Amino acid sequence: MLFLIFQLGKDRYAIEADRVQEVLPLLELRRLPQAPRGIAGVFNLRGRPVPAIDLNELAFGHAARERLTTRIIVINHIDAHGNPQPLGLIAESVTQTLRREARDFLNSGVTLGTAPYLGPILMDGPGPIQWLHAEHLLSEPIRELLSSGMAELPA
Repeated sequence: MLFLIFQLGKDRYAIEADRVQEVLPLLELRRLPQAPRGIAGVFNLRGRPVPAIDLNELAFGHAARERLTTRIIVINHIDAHGNPQPLGLIAESVTQTLRREARDFLNSGVTLGTAPYLGPILMDGPGPIQWLHAEHLLSEPIRELLSSGMAELPA
């Protein structure tokens, strides 16, 4: 299985590469006043407004640093109505892929109900890599919010 590797803070995470539509540079975002923590805004993807989630802000409460390797990972996400929609994930150090078997990732022994997207961990030479389950990133209220009218916002 191929994984895309990125960082949140100093820690490395992985997402299945087959979930990724494309990886973009950090584009200009239209901020959304009073948006919940983690929703960074909306960006223009070939004429279509697409919501972006800042994974650093979602996980740690502070925005990703704007660096050359900070990217928007565009994934297919299932909205609250069951429809596939593009969703941007902002992450730092999006620079490599890794091929490993799913069984190489082991249960960490800790389950955080407030972070159901954190999966098992691969003990890798340079340091552990935690599998991020994108399907569990958004709480139901956030999924509803993103399904309720993003298509009506100007890009």
